[in-house]
Amino acid sequence: MNITPIGFGSWAIGGAGWEFAWGEQDDKAAIESIHRALDLGVNWIDTAAVYGLGHSEELVRRAVEGWSGARPYVFTKCGLVWDEKRDINKTLRADSIRRECEASLRRLNVDAIDLYQIHWPIDGDMAQNEEGWGAMADLQREGKVRWIGVSNWNVEQLAMAQKIAPVTSLQPPYSLVHPEAETDLLPFCEQNGIGVIVYSPMASGLLTGAMTRERAASLPEGDWRSRSPDFQEPAISRTLRIVDELRSIGEAHGRSPGEVAVSWTLRLPAVTGAIVGARSAEQVDGVMGGGDFRLSGEEIARIEALRG
Repeated sequence: MNITPIGFGSWAIGGAGWEFAWGEQDDKAAIESIHRALDLGVNWIDTAAVYGLGHSEELVRRAVEGWSGARPYVFTKCGLVWDEKRDINKTLRADSIRRECEASLRRLNVDAIDLYQIHWPIDGDMAQNEEGWGAMADLQREGKVRWIGVSNWNVEQLAMAQKIAPVTSLQPPYSLVHPEAETDLLPFCEQNGIGVIVYSPMASGLLTGAMTRERAASLPEGDWRSRSPDFQEPAISRTLRIVDELRSIGEAHGRSPGEVAVSWTLRLPAVTGAIVGARSAEQVDGVMGGGDFRLSGEEIARIEALRG
């Protein structure tokens, strides 16, 4: 696959009523946001079965079916399942992954998923991680998925998976707020030819320039970010100082802080692409330009100085 530097992330458009929701979402606005991203040249959409407990995948299907241009790649994930009480649990049992794949194929209304990813590993259970990755390889051989990858796996887990079947891609969190992937994950992927598509490059909205202390403090209970330490003191004050620098750099180029934040994640050759979420067409216009914006060495140094 040849993917654009930025892909559309559909976590936030899943709607309310599940554990990691972003609050209420208008479906029409969600579809318009996907279409606007495709208008701007984005050629892949990243979703997951668990986003909205199936609803995000259904919205992606509606958006793609209502799109008149070239069909984008559609990526989704497995390994998080829910029950009738909407409680979410991890499982990488082979039979579960197969059921999840079939359900995603139906919701997305596709013959094959372009990139199928294990959403989270089972920490402390390498045998189940092996079973899950083996099931992914089986689905690929059967043609139900074209490529297989993982999300949130560490180096040890990646090395194990590589012995069973090639890992197409890793999806780690990576941003100025959470740069931990630089330590060992990005070098490992670069050395082993594993693509990297980073998620939350704008730290779930913290680096867009639209977040304030007051807004963070008033996030509704139904928004998972209201429970995140990143949106509370002392973390948020440190982050907002970074945003001031991103805004200063962006103003010199007519760019938003969010675009600068995304560009920063793409500066490393190990990073193939960044997943950028949006809940409206207007939000898309404010962030998707980060894919074709390049920071100078001096600007990167200014940002690095704030990281301490």
